[in-house]
Amino acid sequence: MTRLTTCPDAETVAERAAEYITRHLHSAVQERGVAHLALSGGTTPERTFELLAAEPVEWSAVELWFADERCVGPQDEQSNYLMAAKSLLEPAAIAEERVHRMLGELGPHEGAAQYAQELAESLATDGVPVLDLIVLGIGPDGHVASLFPGASTLDAGNDAVCLGVEGSPKPPPERITLSLAVLRAARSCLLLATGAGKADAVSAMLADPNRHVPASLLRRERLTVMMDDAAAPAGPRP
Repeated sequence: MTRLTTCPDAETVAERAAEYITRHLHSAVQERGVAHLALSGGTTPERTFELLAAEPVEWSAVELWFADERCVGPQDEQSNYLMAAKSLLEPAAIAEERVHRMLGELGPHEGAAQYAQELAESLATDGVPVLDLIVLGIGPDGHVASLFPGASTLDAGNDAVCLGVEGSPKPPPERITLSLAVLRAARSCLLLATGAGKADAVSAMLADPNRHVPASLLRRERLTVMMDDAAAPAGPRP
């Protein structure tokens, strides 16, 4: 069952999320000697990453990945990597060799193919690569990573790892995203939602699975949702 945490405001969501990520990474390192964490873009994750940079994380034992990326260069203001670099990678002095950047400048399909290969080589499994924790935001339309409502990428199959996106409903139109199979295979997903503009998406996510609400297709027994009062659905609060 999905674990829901409601906080009074966005800052508290970021604080709780940074603490949650720290605990989860510590547990993964204790159990397997390394932790694999995937980051997302967006304003709510950004504040979480700023706070996470000050947490006592053993970054030398963490491999950092990305849930999605825009097909732009790493110094472009639209780059998820650039946001992560400014908010987390540089303040926490994380070694470059620990950071696995999606090469958006290669375009959606070549970039996706290279990232899928890198994931497969680093996380050798019989099936899709298994990340320890994926941090996700949610769009007002219910999208996660760059998996959009009704998109063909949702039908990629259980062996898909990383996908190229063309014609995204949000600019820029070309993107790279982890597949739904990889999101569902992760040991845990942490979804962050703040602001009244996300309330309908959160309600739809918690309803029956629906390919027009990609967040509703996540594996619920491995999903933790942290939201502020404004984003929380109507009715009893967790």
